Amino acid sequence: MGQAVLKKLGNSAADRERLDEFLRLFAKHQRTITLYLTSLLPTQQDVDDVFQETSLVLWREFPKFEIGTNYGAWACTIAFNQVRAWRSRQKRENLVFSDAFLDAVSDELVQNTSYFEKRLRALDGCIELLPEHHRELVHHRYESGASVEVIASQANRSPVAVCRMLSRVRQTLHDCVTKRIADESTT
Repeated sequence: MGQAVLKKLGNSAADRERLDEFLRLFAKHQRTITLYLTSLLPTQQDVDDVFQETSLVLWREFPKFEIGTNYGAWACTIAFNQVRAWRSRQKRENLVFSDAFLDAVSDELVQNTSYFEKRLRALDGCIELLPEHHRELVHHRYESGASVEVIASQANRSPVAVCRMLSRVRQTLHDCVTKRIADESTT
């Protein structure tokens, strides 16, 4: 996006400020948008494709965004419209969820964007507190998408042992996130 966008914008201070504001907000909410799309689309490839389309529309529509309002909700609304466009391009028989279900999930996610972002920040902090081998396990399973069988093979453990460890780590993370959110609410 960098050089082409700068050429298109021009060199005025206002143009540079607008670009800086877009990049700041986009970077801050990129994970939220990706997770939102993940909740609505069936495959990671679909998420990646729709994320790219969404990113372009976010940039194109950014002049219409009112600074100071909820960028995450605005971006997720645009992402939802891109999901709807994607769905219209798909064959109806391949769609898993109805439009009504998708609308309901989207409404719930958009209405609770700040809550989910708060939970994501808490989760990031909790993951950092894990021992390194647990952080690596979380990374391999949930960020890289490795199967339990692959992780077990690499670690010379049984799949059952890896499942148990993942279960304990998830419980630890759940407890940590719950505590952090509760502590934030009382301060």
